[in-house]
Amino acid sequence: MKKLLFQFDTDFYPSVFDTVVAYDGGADHVIGHGGLTPENVGALVDGTIFTRAPKDKKNTAIFIGGSDLMAGQALLKAVKKKFFGGFRVSVMLDSNGSNTTAAAGVAKLAASGAIAGKRAVVLAGTGPVGQRAAVMLAKEGARVSITSRQMARAEKACQDMKQRFGVELTPIEAHDNDARGKSIEQAHIVFAAGAAGVELLEERHWQDNPSIELVADANATPPIGIGGTDMMDRGTDRNGKIVWGAIGFGTLKLALHRACIAKLFESNDQILDAEEIFEIAKTMA
Repeated sequence: MKKLLFQFDTDFYPSVFDTVVAYDGGADHVIGHGGLTPENVGALVDGTIFTRAPKDKKNTAIFIGGSDLMAGQALLKAVKKKFFGGFRVSVMLDSNGSNTTAAAGVAKLAASGAIAGKRAVVLAGTGPVGQRAAVMLAKEGARVSITSRQMARAEKACQDMKQRFGVELTPIEAHDNDARGKSIEQAHIVFAAGAAGVELLEERHWQDNPSIELVADANATPPIGIGGTDMMDRGTDRNGKIVWGAIGFGTLKLALHRACIAKLFESNDQILDAEEIFEIAKTMA
């Protein structure tokens, strides 16, 4: 019985990255479908749940990806609506690598120091990774703020995450490096989740900050998000702070992604979203 993974992507072309990791995670065949929406996914879901016998359904699974996290969440909701009784298969959501990247980064921070009760700032936190990292930090007991160049975007992200996860996040408008530097003045934890090749902080903004304990940067494309750090940092001590770079925790991200794919084929009733993926990450970190 072959392990079949159906890759449901909200972008026109299914992600090559996700396809490769799916094979490395143990899928025998990966079947990609792009341009999917809640309106056109129904027949594909039917094909996954009405074919194999109950004992064999665990060998069919769905991976939801694409660059748009909100679109991915809507697609997951539509997929789950098609399930009933034993007619279901396991599903994983990881739009833009949001869940696995955020989970790996936050899990490494949690393994390096205390999170509960600390003040955390997620820089450029309105993107897929930033939103998920903010939620995971909040779930670990941190008081979390997210920054954006536009207050309206920060407020919208905070509202979306409260509605989905029930967490309270604080929006901060920070339109340049100096403003972001000011936003972290009282922070204990800093997580940079900006776009590739965009510097969010210079070294002068954080190196002498006595409150900062833990730092993570999810950007591996020069210039990286936090100046004065290195993408290869693996719990490196820099200016008295523990620093994790994108490649430093990227090893866990890839291992986590593969582990989640493998887990999908253990049973036919799993939904792997932010909460479940983060729990797996913490056991691996």
